[in-house]
Amino acid sequence: MNPIAPIEVATSRTARALRPLRVIAAGLALVFAVAAQPAVSQAIEHEASFYQLGVAVGRSLTEFQLSEEELAIVQKGLLAVVHGETVPEPSEEDMKRLSELRNKRVAAINASLLAKLKNEEGARVQESGLIYFELEGGSGPRPGASDTVKVHYHGTLANGAVFDSSVVRGEPAEFPLNRVIACWTEGVGMMKLGGKSKLVCPPGIAYGDRGAPPTIPGGAVLTFEVELLEIKPVPAVSE
Repeated sequence: MNPIAPIEVATSRTARALRPLRVIAAGLALVFAVAAQPAVSQAIEHEASFYQLGVAVGRSLTEFQLSEEELAIVQKGLLAVVHGETVPEPSEEDMKRLSELRNKRVAAINASLLAKLKNEEGARVQESGLIYFELEGGSGPRPGASDTVKVHYHGTLANGAVFDSSVVRGEPAEFPLNRVIACWTEGVGMMKLGGKSKLVCPPGIAYGDRGAPPTIPGGAVLTFEVELLEIKPVPAVSE
């Protein structure tokens, strides 16, 4: 998946709201299935794998910003299922309430983060909400919205986790500027050839509440460091 390309809009607001919760539920179900198996002598052999399973589930819960008391309640529910206790299945209403709680907490975190970044030295705040930082000035032209650009980029979430990076892959990306998320169309369009910039993208001009699972959660603020390597203008149409 190209994480900076547009994605199709979900069929309904409810479906978009519940999608992050269903991803979490799927991860927890996997934990329950593994943990419910009888102990085996090879447990130590699989220690690293089980640890990573716990890391995956933990990451799926970070968006809730759980207190120690709330985490203890989550653990209680997890252990009840693992130990074979009879527990009620979560209803659609339960999932909606969880989604609303998550969205409220994510919005508060985003507001705090964006307010901080807007006040950093060199920040250029656009009407769209884009926060633009020029890291290295370019000397060439700026790309047009319909031009194809060749870039290196490094994308991170608010917690610093890398969700995609052409730098890590060691291979630049190439795409038309009118076929990516709005934050990129605007932000890269502000750059000059050879320059390097940081784009901070609020969810409204990135992936919104739906996100781009499994790498980009719903409501995520995305930060990209982008280097503009090449501009390929749209070929002139011959008459």
